[in-house]
Amino acid sequence: MINYAPEEQDSFMIKRRFSRRLLVGSVPVGGDAPVSIQSMTNTLTADAAATLEQIRGLAAAGCQIIRVAVPTQTDAQALAEITAASPIPVIADIHYDYRLALSALKAGIAGLRINPGNIGAAWKIKELVTAAKERKVPIRIGVNGGSLEPALLDKYGGPTAPAMVESAMKHIGILEDLDYREIKVSLKASHLPVMLAAYREIAGKIDYPLHLGVTEAGLKSQGLVKSAVGVGALLAEGIGDTIRLSFTGDPIDEIYGARQILAALELIPGGLQIIACPTCGRTKVDLTALVEEAQEKFADLPVPPDKTITVAIMGCPVNGPGEAKGADFGIACGKDAGILFAAGKQIARLPADQLVDSLVTLVSQELNRLPRG
Repeated sequence: MINYAPEEQDSFMIKRRFSRRLLVGSVPVGGDAPVSIQSMTNTLTADAAATLEQIRGLAAAGCQIIRVAVPTQTDAQALAEITAASPIPVIADIHYDYRLALSALKAGIAGLRINPGNIGAAWKIKELVTAAKERKVPIRIGVNGGSLEPALLDKYGGPTAPAMVESAMKHIGILEDLDYREIKVSLKASHLPVMLAAYREIAGKIDYPLHLGVTEAGLKSQGLVKSAVGVGALLAEGIGDTIRLSFTGDPIDEIYGARQILAALELIPGGLQIIACPTCGRTKVDLTALVEEAQEKFADLPVPPDKTITVAIMGCPVNGPGEAKGADFGIACGKDAGILFAAGKQIARLPADQLVDSLVTLVSQELNRLPRG
C-alpha cells in the first residue's frame, strides 16, 4: 500500500507518494520537494571542457541534476574540474570498480549511481559507503531490466517486474545493513508494462525517493511517447520524485520532453501553453495557419519559466467560446473572423488576419506587467 503525504489527502492536485527527503548537492529530492529533472551527458567525461559545455546548455534548458559516466580512472580524474565548474549537481555513474567511486567522492560529486551487488566484496562496498556517509552523498540504486543478475533471470524466466523489485530490495538491504539510508531507487526497463509494474510494486514497499525513467526509449519522437506514457502514468499516480528521459541523440531533447510531461500534469509551471482544437467540419478559418503563426510569434516572447500562461486558439463555435473564456487569453473563430478574449472577457471581434497579432500584443502587455527577476 502506498502512503501519501497527509497534507495532500484533500488536495485536488496529484497526491504524491510520501518519501524521505534527501539532497543531491543543493537540489532536494523526495519529501515535499518538486519533481526534479535529470539528464546524462554523452560526451567523454575525460574531456572536461566538452562535458562542461554540454552541462551548461542542459542547465540553461532546465536540467537540475546531471549524471556523467565514469568507466575509467581518466574519467574520474576529470571530475574535480567538472564538479567545481558545473552549475548543477553532478552524479557519477559507476559500475564494478569501487575505486572509481572513491575517486569520484573525493572529487566532490553530489551523488553516486551504483548497484552494490556488482561492486564486489563486502569490504569494498563498506569502504565506498563509509566515504559516501562522511560526505553525505546519496546513492542511487539503479536497477535496469537489461542488466539484471543472471540468478534472477533464471529464477523469473527473464527481466520481469518481480525480478527487478527483488534485485532492488537486495541492494537496498546491503546499504541498510551498513546503516546507510541516503538512498534513491530506480527500476528502469524499455518494456513499459514491466517498468510500470516494477515501480508500482516497489512504491508500496519502501519510502525512499524514486527516480523514474523508461530506459533506451529510442529517438525523441518515439522516446517522448514512451516516456509520456510510462513516466507520465506514474507521476499522475503520485509516484516519482525525480525523472530522466532516455533519448538516443542530443540530451537537450530530454529536458524539453521532461518539462512538457511535468507541465502537462501541472507539476511545474508550463510557460506559454497553447490550447487548440483539432478542427472539424465546423471550422470556417484556416486554424492550422493561425496556430502556426501564433507559435512562431510567441517563441520570441520572454515568458518567465515560473509562470503558466494559457492561450486558446479555437475554430469551433461549440467548444471555442468556453475554451477561450477559460484561458488567460483566447480566440474563438467563426467564418473568417474571431472574438478575442482576455481573462474571460470579450475584448474585440476581428477579421482572421488580425487575430494573431492582436493576441500577441495582449500577451506581450501582460508579460511587461510581470515583475522582473
